Amino acid sequence: MDDELLGMKNLGRTSVQWLHAAGIHTVADLRRLGAIQAFRAVQVRGFRVSKALLYSLEGALSNRPWSELPQEYKDFLNMELKSASSRAIGEY
Repeated sequence: MDDELLGMKNLGRTSVQWLHAAGIHTVADLRRLGAIQAFRAVQVRGFRVSKALLYSLEGALSNRPWSELPQEYKDFLNMELKSASSRAIGEY
């Protein structure tokens, strides 16, 4: 698989396949959506994802291993994800 997403830190074949299934095919697509919206796009497709994917996406966008994200930043991402999910539920 020759794919620019595979060249990003933290992203392996499975996560890239999930991104493709969610309509995210390029680094530009991922940057445009950001980690939270990309995570949600994968999640709503029915894939059983963990928060590690969220952190991996953020790490990929900031070009660092997800394990190096400070806990405070992970907490912030979790709050933003919860907020985005709540807004989406209210839209229906």
